[in-house]
Amino acid sequence: MRNEYRAAAATGLFLFFAPGVVAGLAPWALTRWRMAPPFLDLEPMRWLGAVLVAVGVPILLDSFWRFAREGVGSPAPIYPTEQLVVTGLYRYVRNPMYLAVAAVIFGQALLLGNAALLIYGAAVALAFHLFVLVYEEPTLERAYGAQYTTYRANVPRWLPRLTAWRVANGKSGDD
Repeated sequence: MRNEYRAAAATGLFLFFAPGVVAGLAPWALTRWRMAPPFLDLEPMRWLGAVLVAVGVPILLDSFWRFAREGVGSPAPIYPTEQLVVTGLYRYVRNPMYLAVAAVIFGQALLLGNAALLIYGAAVALAFHLFVLVYEEPTLERAYGAQYTTYRANVPRWLPRLTAWRVANGKSGDD
């Protein structure tokens, strides 16, 4: 099987088992998708939640697609990318995938008016942060060396840049 097909298959499986469980199955288990009154009795909280979900899902799918197509690998640590992915939203923030999953969870919490889901979202966000600090960044540093060091110095971990980062040769892969 060609590397590109293997990468797509691994990425699809990881999408189903990781974000599918974290942002789908677990929130369902907590809420059974039952609506409660909106937070602060403000109906716009539901709209904000819907927007977070609607924005988070395509960002998540785009991030996964980039790992398979451009990185020729997957987000799963057992099948990492062959290339460092620094295109698309990765030009603005280093972790759009984690931000997208958190947005979906927090969006569901606001949409459903569920405080337990807000707490779960905070725990997931903290777990993501610790995973990035303890495992992911050191692993990427070892795997990609100076390329990752340069990327890390120019693209923030969590708060997106206002303008896209461009690599030294003037191209980011999206031009």
